[in-house]
This record gives sequence, C-alpha cells and structure tokens, in this order.
Amino acid sequence: MNEIAALFYQIGEPYAAGLFEEPEKGYFYRHSLEGNINPSRDIETINLELLFSDLELIERRIDRQTKAMKGDKSLAKEVEFLKRAHSEMESGKMARLIECDDDEKEILYSIALLTTKPVIYACNMSEDDFVNGITTNERYNAVCKIAEEENSEVLPICAELEAEIASLSKEEKEMFLSDLGIDAGGLDLLIQRSYNLLGLISYLTAGEPEVRAWTIKKGTKAPQAAGIIHSDFERGFIRAEVVSFNDLITNGSMQACKEKGLVRSEGKEYVMNDGDIVLFRFNV
Repeated sequence: MNEIAALFYQIGEPYAAGLFEEPEKGYFYRHSLEGNINPSRDIETINLELLFSDLELIERRIDRQTKAMKGDKSLAKEVEFLKRAHSEMESGKMARLIECDDDEKEILYSIALLTTKPVIYACNMSEDDFVNGITTNERYNAVCKIAEEENSEVLPICAELEAEIASLSKEEKEMFLSDLGIDAGGLDLLIQRSYNLLGLISYLTAGEPEVRAWTIKKGTKAPQAAGIIHSDFERGFIRAEVVSFNDLITNGSMQACKEKGLVRSEGKEYVMNDGDIVLFRFNV
C-alpha cells in the first residue's frame, strides 16, 4: 500500500502523454490533450482508463473466488463484497472511495488496483501564475474542485522554475524563491505531500560510515523501526537513544545534546517521531 499516484497536469502549453507504471511507487500519468486544454475532461478520461483496467482485475477475482467457493463457503462474503465494489466502480467511483470495513479493505487492496492509490494532482504552472496568485488560474481551480470531491491533493509547481533553481546553492535558492513569495521548491513539496498522504515519516541513524534516513509508517514503535535496519535489531532490542533533528542542529553535536540532557533513552513502547536521530542498543 506504500504507493502513490500522481497526475502531472500541464496548465499551460500541451505536451505528449503516456501512462506508465513503477511498481515501487504507483502510477504516473502525463496528461494528453484533445485539441485544447481541459483538465476536467482529461482527468475524467484518465480515471475511466484506470477504472476499466481495475474492473477487469475484479472480474477475474470474482470468477476465481466463485469457483473456489464450491469447496470453501467462507469465500461467499468476499464474493458478495467484490460484486458490490464492481457495481460501484462501474458507476464511476474510484476503489479508494468505496466504503468498506477493515476486512473488506484488505480484500480490495490485495488485488493491487490502480484506483486504490492516493492521488496528488501536480499542476505545472507558469511563473506568472505564482506571481499573480495561482487561484486566479481557472484551470488550476478546476483541478482543485475535482481533488476535493475525491479526497485527493493538488500541488502547483513550475517545471521551468525548478530547472532554473536546480543548479543554485541553498542560499541562492532560498533567496530566489523568497523573491517570488514561495516557501519551498516544488520537488521538496512533492516529497513532503507524498509522505503525508501515505502516512510516512523518516528517522535517521548517524555514524562514521554514513548518515542515513529510514522510512517508516507514522505510529511505528522503536523496536519495529529498528527492524527496518535489520531483524536482529528488533529481536534483540534493548533501548533507543534519541535526539530530535532540530536539537542536534541547534547544539551542533551529539555530545553537546547529551550535556544538555536532550538525548533521551526510550524503551519498547516509544513511538517514533519524524526527524528522530537514533542509536539503537540491542543484544542477540
């Protein structure tokens, strides 16, 4: 389920289209045009293509489970739910919007449907749009309305601007964006929005060889977070020595944080926070 879908919509000039899949990330779509710019039409067309693909998968699952049901009557509930889901999707509802309990949700997501994935509509806009206010762009507002109806997100970006700042230093980039009234670059925002939409956070480990970020689900406890690095870390977990990223940056070193009592010793019930810097103690 750690996948996300993004529809990159060109608000200005048209460009080529293509639907492709990356199993590790979900699906991405560069929109196509039919002679003119119409985000509502194009999003509807894309969603229909995805629904048709998903409906085929559900039909196969229904056929397979219906046959298997002759020897296993417990599958009747699953078949009944899948028929309901199929009916709702035929009427145009994305799989992620179907009301279902935890068991039904597990069934739905086990089929790997494209329309179960959360969506970010990334709108490629002009620099003038950001200067004048993106809400003055009717096409952008149309995408926002669609996203609100289907509980998706919208991210306005300027690909031309991203290309310009790519080679700048951190200080130059911040100054450039500040002059435009923009807090962060589009790529940074896309990563942040994606993590938030997927319910993900990162913690860091730091040592002589490297500093590395590890991605986990929000609400993960320390032993399970340690297990992301190696199963032995979780199995032999003793404690986690934790300091926040901001505290470390402010004080300059781990030793300075220790002297100020900012490094905490946390046990098995500790819930990890975004930006935690951790040293796991374990014994196997």
